[in-house]
Amino acid sequence: MKPVTRRQFIANSIALPTAALATNRLCSEEDLEHMPWTFPAGKVEHVIMVWLGGGSCQIDTWDPKRLGDAKNRTAGSYYSPIDTAIAGTQLCEHLPRCANILDRFNILRTVHHEIIDEHAAATNVMHTGRKTTGTITYPSIGSAVSYHRAAASEKAPPYVLIGYPNVTRGPGFLGSKAGFMYLTETAEGPAGLHRSPDVNDQRQRRREALLAQVRRDFLARDTSQAIAQYDETISQALKLAGPQFMSAFELDKEPAVLRNAYGGEFGQRCLLSRRLIQRGVRFIEVSHNLNFVNGTGWDTHDEGQLNQHILIQELDHALATLVTDLEQKKFLDKTLIVVASEFGRPAGFDAGGGRGHHSKCFSVALAGGGLNNGITVGTTDELGMKIVDRPISVADLHATIHWSMGTNPRKLIYAGDRPVPTTDQGTPVKELFV
Repeated sequence: MKPVTRRQFIANSIALPTAALATNRLCSEEDLEHMPWTFPAGKVEHVIMVWLGGGSCQIDTWDPKRLGDAKNRTAGSYYSPIDTAIAGTQLCEHLPRCANILDRFNILRTVHHEIIDEHAAATNVMHTGRKTTGTITYPSIGSAVSYHRAAASEKAPPYVLIGYPNVTRGPGFLGSKAGFMYLTETAEGPAGLHRSPDVNDQRQRRREALLAQVRRDFLARDTSQAIAQYDETISQALKLAGPQFMSAFELDKEPAVLRNAYGGEFGQRCLLSRRLIQRGVRFIEVSHNLNFVNGTGWDTHDEGQLNQHILIQELDHALATLVTDLEQKKFLDKTLIVVASEFGRPAGFDAGGGRGHHSKCFSVALAGGGLNNGITVGTTDELGMKIVDRPISVADLHATIHWSMGTNPRKLIYAGDRPVPTTDQGTPVKELFV
């Protein structure tokens, strides 16, 4: 037998446990991706998230309770309930249009999270499905959907934000490819994509040819990831500047009757969303707290509570029209609408007649998506403060969105070499799929 040298012995001693560790890591990653449920996935192609920034009150919208009195500080709903198209399910009186077509909806009444009841932290967890950490920036739900599914057309971005941008909505460790394109008004498309009126087609082609040469020369000298991502952004911008995508912003091409049915600026955002998904956008977030039209937006302290009905009525007009418009265009079954907020509101009133923040129990409304529509999931107590049955975590909500699109919610994505499940071990809401 050939003698083993000291160097060979040490090398073999290191190699064996390293190989074992690699094998264990593979097994561990496979375990993370394992799906414990067997019910079928959905076939959704697009998601429109309507974001009620500020914290919408569940008992004043989707989960009405007994009437309260703000003046006398008697806990309860601020508005009377009305019956809906779903037997046994009532909504706030200011949601009559949605109530009439609620059989196209699902109401998740027991969403909750354990994050401090503060807007920024709660908004982050609702978008990323995870707590903020100092070591990693997690991707938003829009970016995660974009990463897994990409755009439905090469001439459309995967993810559009109609509202003000921030890191909470961003791609995190997924990088710029999973980022969003944003705009803050519907009167025209993103300013950066508009060609100057002095630049005709011939001049534009010459510009792009010159830019292509400059990009090739620079990329030959600098191969960093940041430059590669920037170059990819340029390529995407040039594709989006064409008429196929930019024509989405020509809302005046829509019938006046339909535009009026959608309503004001928020309604026009919803109309634009329908036009964007028709061109291949995969995920759209529509912000609804425009100019705080009731004084405070959905952050209903003081005067905001007194005028909350203005926002609710505006939501009702636009949301119901979006649902019926998508249905008429044969897009409702392949589009999931998610109406969400960072938290709910307590049943009690404060000294100013408004409400505080409450993340332990609140509602998220879904519509379309080809799901088992027309059901309400979860029950809350007599004031909508506590969950009685069927709690739904934010991770479960995210898993439901991914599963509706046929994506494994536990599929691993990578922050460098670190494997991270797409959702924080969330489980889709089974009732919506069977």
